[in-house]
Amino acid sequence: MTVSMYALSHDVFKHALLRLTHLMEKAVASAKARNFDSGVLVNARLAPDMFPFVKQIQLTSDFAKNSMARLAGVDPPKFEDVETTMDELFARVKKTIDYIDSVPPAALDGSEMRDIKIPLRDRTVEFKGLEFLEKWALPNFFFHQVTAYNLLRHNGVDVGKRDFLGA
Repeated sequence: MTVSMYALSHDVFKHALLRLTHLMEKAVASAKARNFDSGVLVNARLAPDMFPFVKQIQLTSDFAKNSMARLAGVDPPKFEDVETTMDELFARVKKTIDYIDSVPPAALDGSEMRDIKIPLRDRTVEFKGLEFLEKWALPNFFFHQVTAYNLLRHNGVDVGKRDFLGA
């Protein structure tokens, strides 16, 4: 059986982004039921030196769209990090899904051997496409997605493993 790079990237990112939307919907409903502004959750942190919820969503979005673009061999779209409300975060996740859906499966054909370079502040990391997906893109994407989940859970939103994974 052959598994495509598209299935390993797009399909995984999309499913997880839809689950993230579900978690955010539960967060808004929880805030309403507990009579507080869901904007409080936007700035929630687990620790003083960690990024807040808003940044976790932005980074989850960035890793999905940037990874799909890199695997397709195109420049990733730039999304400005200007969100300050849950509605704006919902829109960003939707825009991310729309972008990854716009990448045709054929654009990832052969991407497992594509050279990918990622400039960081102090160095550049280099991968072949499959290694990039396995060791950089997916781990970073899920790190930020699960941190967003944990922030909601920590702040009393009734979410669990089934909400994270789906049915």
